Amino acid sequence: MKTWRFTSALARSAVLALLLAAGAHAEDATVDVNTADAETIARVLDGVGLTKAQAIVRYREENGRFTDAYDLTQVRGIGDATVARNEERIAVGD
Repeated sequence: MKTWRFTSALARSAVLALLLAAGAHAEDATVDVNTADAETIARVLDGVGLTKAQAIVRYREENGRFTDAYDLTQVRGIGDATVARNEERIAVGD
């Protein structure tokens, strides 16, 4: 019985931690890659670190706005899989 109680307490703690982590990202559910800074892009997009986020910003500054999420594949280091994984998080403005 003690093991069951311990496991239940551990499971409740794990679920609570997951819920809290999900809530922390709720406000950053999407990022406009045409206006966001590199730090924000790196924080919101899964698999995109600061270096790749800086490359996104640099590409945008040199080549103009992205018109859709898959335009990001023009940035070195950003492939179809990264865009597909983040498609719902990527916004390109109006």
